[in-house]
Amino acid sequence: MVQIGIIGLGAIGQRLIVQFSAHEDVSVVAVCDHLESLAKETSNQLGGIQFYTDYKRLIEDEKVELVYVAVPPKYHHAIVMDVLRAKKHVLCEKPLANSVEEAEEMMDAAKEAGVVHAMNFPLNYGPAAAKFSALISEGYVGQLRRLQLTMQFPEWPRAWQKNEWVGGREQGGFVLEVGVHFIQQTLKIFGNLSNIQTRLEMPADPDRCETGIIATAELADGTPVLIEGMSGMAGKEQIGFTAFGTDGVLSLENWGTLRGGKTGELLEEMAIEDAAAPRLVDELLKAVKGQAAEIYDFEVGYRSQVVLEALRTGSVSV
Repeated sequence: MVQIGIIGLGAIGQRLIVQFSAHEDVSVVAVCDHLESLAKETSNQLGGIQFYTDYKRLIEDEKVELVYVAVPPKYHHAIVMDVLRAKKHVLCEKPLANSVEEAEEMMDAAKEAGVVHAMNFPLNYGPAAAKFSALISEGYVGQLRRLQLTMQFPEWPRAWQKNEWVGGREQGGFVLEVGVHFIQQTLKIFGNLSNIQTRLEMPADPDRCETGIIATAELADGTPVLIEGMSGMAGKEQIGFTAFGTDGVLSLENWGTLRGGKTGELLEEMAIEDAAAPRLVDELLKAVKGQAAEIYDFEVGYRSQVVLEALRTGSVSV
């Protein structure tokens, strides 16, 4: 039984609480949020477990073996560094940090601490993404001609995530919040990106995040990568991650739908029930036990952060 403490009880933190609570080999033993009412309410929902408003007290709690950090990005660095100093395992929300410099320091500290350090990149644990990756490996599209990420949001932040930081320029925006998932997938499946060129559409308010992006990059073999997105528009939310090849096309759409077709055919929805997708909690437990596990560590988070910084500012050479 792995005993977990959770710091940050917003929408994302609550989502993973459900997965932890449903697992027979996991026990959530403590929760923390700066809002005492939320911490107490969550504690009561979990059977009256220990709750804190000071995250340092949760880290010091001797019952806690693994800490899940689910606070906004600008707070990741300070909290995670304290977890690592305490030599406790850590699961961190994406993106890893609020800057490349912070992400690098966290990566180095995690390696030195000798504990399990993992990122919550949930796309890796979904059947559609698992089958997308498997079919690419099997050569379904043939030789890759182009990789394209499209993100369209009628409203940003969306209705379910209304808060200041998600729509703010410092630590929010759809490139950071949504794009990070697919940047990580690109690095995982296709390798490193280079020659990143980006053009951002920014609102007049200097505190608000981007409203549009058009960016290009290249894979190691020169294959072009196109990233484009926009918010504040008609229609409904659409997200597409598409591989165009000499033999066919594969498109991972809206997180959980996979469509494909051979050259000259229509794109059709593909069955994903047969995809072998691991579960995050299972893989975390394997890692804690010292077994081989499919987790995405802080090095993955750092590499993703470098690309994100280049896309959002154009100031980092990769």
